[in-house]
Amino acid sequence: MSIADEYSRRGMIRSAAAVTALTGLAAVPARAQSQVVSETAEGAAKARRIGIALFDGFETLDVFGPVQMWARLPDHGIAMVSADGGPVRSTQGTQIVPDHAFASAPQFDVLMVPGGMGTRRLVDDARLLDFVRRQDVGTTWTTSVCTGAAILARAGVLDGRRATTNKRAFDWVRGQSDKVAWQGRARWVVDGKYITSSGVSAGTDMALALVEQLYDRPTAVEAAARAEYAWNDDPDNDSFAVG
Repeated sequence: MSIADEYSRRGMIRSAAAVTALTGLAAVPARAQSQVVSETAEGAAKARRIGIALFDGFETLDVFGPVQMWARLPDHGIAMVSADGGPVRSTQGTQIVPDHAFASAPQFDVLMVPGGMGTRRLVDDARLLDFVRRQDVGTTWTTSVCTGAAILARAGVLDGRRATTNKRAFDWVRGQSDKVAWQGRARWVVDGKYITSSGVSAGTDMALALVEQLYDRPTAVEAAARAEYAWNDDPDNDSFAVG
Protein backbone atom coordinates (compact mmCIF):
# COMPACT_ATOMS: atom_id res chain seq x y z
CA MET A 1 0.00 0.00 0.00
CA SER A 2 1.37 3.42 -0.93
CA ILE A 3 1.85 6.25 1.55
CA ALA A 4 -0.97 8.21 -0.08
CA ASP A 5 -3.28 5.16 0.11
CA GLU A 6 -2.45 4.62 3.79
CA TYR A 7 -3.27 8.20 4.71
CA SER A 8 -6.46 7.98 2.66
CA ARG A 9 -7.45 4.79 4.52
CA ARG A 10 -6.94 6.56 7.83
CA GLY A 11 -8.98 9.58 6.68
CA MET A 12 -5.94 11.80 7.14
CA ILE A 13 -3.70 13.75 4.77
CA ARG A 14 -0.14 14.35 5.83
CA SER A 15 0.62 17.70 4.21
CA ALA A 16 3.72 16.49 2.41
CA ALA A 17 1.84 13.47 1.12
CA ALA A 18 -0.98 15.71 -0.03
CA VAL A 19 1.41 17.89 -2.00
CA THR A 20 3.16 14.98 -3.66
CA ALA A 21 -0.09 13.19 -4.42
CA LEU A 22 -1.45 16.28 -6.09
CA THR A 23 1.66 16.56 -8.22
CA GLY A 24 2.12 13.01 -9.40
CA LEU A 25 3.35 10.87 -6.51
CA ALA A 26 1.14 8.03 -7.71
CA ALA A 27 3.45 7.63 -10.69
CA VAL A 28 6.53 7.20 -8.46
CA PRO A 29 7.57 3.61 -7.63
CA ALA A 30 6.55 2.61 -4.09
CA ARG A 31 10.16 2.09 -2.99
CA ALA A 32 10.91 5.75 -3.83
CA GLN A 33 7.80 7.34 -2.38
CA SER A 34 9.16 7.84 1.15
CA GLN A 35 12.13 9.75 -0.24
CA VAL A 36 9.85 11.94 -2.39
CA VAL A 37 7.61 12.74 0.59
CA SER A 38 10.62 13.56 2.76
CA GLU A 39 12.12 15.86 0.17
CA THR A 40 8.79 17.59 -0.38
CA ALA A 41 8.19 18.03 3.34
CA GLU A 42 11.57 19.59 3.97
CA GLY A 43 11.85 21.45 0.69
CA ALA A 44 15.25 19.80 0.30
CA ALA A 45 15.90 21.23 -3.14
CA LYS A 46 13.86 24.40 -2.74
CA ALA A 47 15.54 27.69 -1.89
CA ARG A 48 12.34 29.43 -0.76
CA ARG A 49 9.39 28.47 1.43
CA ILE A 50 5.64 28.96 1.14
CA GLY A 51 3.90 28.60 4.50
CA ILE A 52 0.17 27.97 4.81
CA ALA A 53 -1.45 28.63 8.19
CA LEU A 54 -4.07 26.02 9.09
CA PHE A 55 -6.76 25.82 11.75
CA ASP A 56 -9.88 23.82 12.47
CA GLY A 57 -12.60 24.90 10.09
CA PHE A 58 -10.39 26.01 7.18
CA GLU A 59 -11.89 25.78 3.70
CA THR A 60 -10.35 22.86 1.78
CA LEU A 61 -10.22 24.46 -1.67
CA ASP A 62 -8.76 27.66 -0.19
CA VAL A 63 -5.68 25.58 0.61
CA PHE A 64 -5.44 22.90 -2.05
CA GLY A 65 -6.36 25.06 -5.03
CA PRO A 66 -3.23 27.16 -4.43
CA VAL A 67 -1.21 24.05 -3.47
CA GLN A 68 -2.04 22.53 -6.85
CA MET A 69 -0.60 25.60 -8.59
CA TRP A 70 2.41 26.07 -6.32
CA ALA A 71 3.60 22.51 -5.79
CA ARG A 72 5.69 22.28 -8.99
CA LEU A 73 7.44 25.62 -8.61
CA PRO A 74 11.17 25.05 -9.02
CA ASP A 75 12.35 27.26 -6.15
CA HIS A 76 9.47 27.17 -3.67
CA GLY A 77 8.66 24.38 -1.22
CA ILE A 78 5.35 24.23 0.67
CA ALA A 79 4.82 23.68 4.39
CA MET A 80 1.68 23.62 6.53
CA VAL A 81 1.59 25.20 9.98
CA SER A 82 -0.90 25.02 12.86
CA ALA A 83 -0.97 26.53 16.33
CA ASP A 84 0.63 23.56 18.10
CA GLY A 85 1.66 21.49 15.08
CA GLY A 86 -1.16 19.03 15.70
CA PRO A 87 -3.81 17.79 13.26
CA VAL A 88 -6.50 20.18 12.08
CA ARG A 89 -9.74 19.43 10.26
CA SER A 90 -11.25 21.38 7.38
CA THR A 91 -14.85 22.51 7.16
CA GLN A 92 -15.38 19.57 4.77
CA GLY A 93 -13.94 17.07 7.28
CA THR A 94 -10.50 16.42 5.78
CA GLN A 95 -7.83 16.12 8.47
CA ILE A 96 -4.34 17.51 7.85
CA VAL A 97 -1.18 16.89 9.89
CA PRO A 98 0.94 20.06 9.55
CA ASP A 99 4.71 20.26 9.28
CA HIS A 100 5.28 22.92 11.96
CA ALA A 101 3.81 24.67 14.97
CA PHE A 102 3.53 28.45 14.97
CA ALA A 103 6.29 28.80 17.56
CA SER A 104 8.82 26.63 15.72
CA ALA A 105 8.02 27.46 12.10
CA PRO A 106 10.84 28.84 9.96
CA GLN A 107 10.59 32.23 8.34
CA PHE A 108 8.55 31.87 5.16
CA ASP A 109 9.10 33.79 1.94
CA VAL A 110 5.37 33.56 1.18
CA LEU A 111 2.69 33.30 3.86
CA MET A 112 -0.88 32.34 2.98
CA VAL A 113 -3.88 32.40 5.34
CA PRO A 114 -6.96 30.57 4.02
CA GLY A 115 -10.56 31.25 4.96
CA GLY A 116 -13.33 29.07 6.24
CA MET A 117 -15.82 29.08 9.08
CA GLY A 118 -12.96 28.73 11.55
CA THR A 119 -11.91 32.33 10.93
CA ARG A 120 -14.98 33.56 12.83
CA ARG A 121 -13.55 32.47 16.16
CA LEU A 122 -9.92 33.19 15.28
CA VAL A 123 -10.08 36.93 14.64
CA ASP A 124 -9.24 37.36 18.35
CA ASP A 125 -6.79 34.45 18.61
CA ALA A 126 -3.53 35.89 19.93
CA ARG A 127 -1.33 33.00 18.78
CA LEU A 128 -2.52 33.19 15.17
CA LEU A 129 -2.39 36.99 15.02
CA ASP A 130 1.08 37.08 16.56
CA PHE A 131 2.26 34.41 14.12
CA VAL A 132 0.99 36.45 11.17
CA ARG A 133 2.65 39.64 12.43
CA ARG A 134 5.93 37.87 13.13
CA GLN A 135 6.04 36.17 9.74
CA ASP A 136 4.94 39.30 7.88
CA VAL A 137 8.08 41.13 8.99
CA GLY A 138 10.20 38.79 6.85
CA THR A 139 7.90 37.71 4.01
CA THR A 140 8.31 38.70 0.40
CA TRP A 141 4.57 38.15 -0.09
CA THR A 142 1.75 37.86 2.44
CA THR A 143 -1.47 36.46 1.00
CA SER A 144 -4.95 35.35 1.95
CA VAL A 145 -7.87 33.51 0.41
CA CYS A 146 -11.50 34.20 1.23
CA THR A 147 -12.10 35.21 4.88
CA GLY A 148 -8.41 34.73 5.63
CA ALA A 149 -8.32 38.47 4.90
CA ALA A 150 -10.11 39.00 8.21
CA ILE A 151 -7.13 37.46 10.00
CA LEU A 152 -4.66 39.66 8.12
CA ALA A 153 -6.83 42.69 8.86
CA ARG A 154 -7.08 41.95 12.58
CA ALA A 155 -3.32 41.40 12.68
CA GLY A 156 -2.96 44.94 11.33
CA VAL A 157 -0.82 44.04 8.35
CA LEU A 158 -3.39 45.36 5.86
CA ASP A 159 -3.70 48.80 7.45
CA GLY A 160 -3.76 51.43 4.70
CA ARG A 161 -3.94 48.75 1.99
CA ARG A 162 -6.56 47.75 -0.56
CA ALA A 163 -7.90 44.23 -0.06
CA THR A 164 -10.80 41.95 -0.89
CA THR A 165 -12.46 38.84 0.50
CA ASN A 166 -15.34 36.41 0.02
CA LYS A 167 -18.29 38.48 -1.18
CA ARG A 168 -20.79 36.39 0.80
CA ALA A 169 -18.92 37.34 3.96
CA PHE A 170 -17.91 40.82 2.80
CA ASP A 171 -19.73 42.80 5.46
CA TRP A 172 -18.42 40.63 8.28
CA VAL A 173 -14.82 40.83 7.07
CA ARG A 174 -15.10 44.57 6.44
CA GLY A 175 -16.27 44.92 10.03
CA GLN A 176 -12.97 43.52 11.31
CA SER A 177 -11.04 46.68 10.38
CA ASP A 178 -11.90 50.15 9.17
CA LYS A 179 -8.23 50.76 8.32
CA VAL A 180 -8.42 48.64 5.17
CA ALA A 181 -9.74 49.87 1.81
CA TRP A 182 -12.04 46.92 1.12
CA GLN A 183 -12.75 46.31 -2.57
CA GLY A 184 -16.23 44.99 -3.36
CA ARG A 185 -15.41 44.24 -7.00
CA ALA A 186 -12.19 42.25 -7.31
CA ARG A 187 -11.33 38.61 -7.93
CA TRP A 188 -8.07 39.40 -6.15
CA VAL A 189 -6.17 42.53 -5.15
CA VAL A 190 -2.44 43.22 -5.17
CA ASP A 191 -1.21 46.08 -2.99
CA GLY A 192 2.50 46.13 -2.34
CA LYS A 193 3.51 42.68 -1.13
CA TYR A 194 -0.06 41.81 -0.11
CA ILE A 195 -2.40 39.72 -2.27
CA THR A 196 -5.92 39.01 -1.05
CA SER A 197 -8.52 37.04 -2.97
CA SER A 198 -12.26 36.68 -3.06
CA GLY A 199 -13.92 33.44 -1.96
CA VAL A 200 -12.80 29.83 -2.26
CA SER A 201 -12.12 29.20 -5.98
CA ALA A 202 -10.76 32.74 -6.36
CA GLY A 203 -7.76 31.60 -4.33
CA THR A 204 -6.66 29.42 -7.23
CA ASP A 205 -6.75 32.42 -9.59
CA MET A 206 -4.81 34.44 -7.02
CA ALA A 207 -2.27 31.64 -6.65
CA LEU A 208 -1.59 31.71 -10.38
CA ALA A 209 -1.28 35.51 -10.29
CA LEU A 210 1.37 35.05 -7.61
CA VAL A 211 3.18 32.51 -9.79
CA GLU A 212 3.29 35.16 -12.51
CA GLN A 213 4.75 37.64 -10.00
CA LEU A 214 7.33 35.17 -8.69
CA TYR A 215 8.38 33.83 -12.09
CA ASP A 216 6.65 34.91 -15.30
CA ARG A 217 3.42 34.50 -17.21
CA PRO A 218 4.42 31.33 -19.12
CA THR A 219 5.10 29.59 -15.80
CA ALA A 220 1.64 30.56 -14.52
CA VAL A 221 -0.04 29.50 -17.76
CA GLU A 222 1.77 26.15 -17.66
CA ALA A 223 0.73 25.55 -14.03
CA ALA A 224 -2.90 26.13 -14.99
CA ALA A 225 -2.61 23.92 -18.08
CA ARG A 226 -1.16 21.01 -16.08
CA ALA A 227 -4.28 21.13 -13.92
CA GLU A 228 -6.59 21.61 -16.94
CA TYR A 229 -7.75 24.75 -15.16
CA ALA A 230 -9.32 27.73 -16.93
CA TRP A 231 -7.54 30.60 -15.21
CA ASN A 232 -9.51 33.80 -14.71
CA ASP A 233 -6.47 36.04 -15.11
CA ASP A 234 -8.35 39.34 -14.86
CA PRO A 235 -8.58 40.53 -11.24
CA ASP A 236 -11.40 42.93 -12.20
CA ASN A 237 -13.53 40.10 -13.62
CA ASP A 238 -15.56 39.39 -10.49
CA SER A 239 -18.91 37.69 -11.05
CA PHE A 240 -19.68 37.86 -7.35
CA ALA A 241 -18.98 41.56 -6.80
CA VAL A 242 -20.89 43.46 -4.12
CA GLY A 243 -21.73 47.13 -3.87
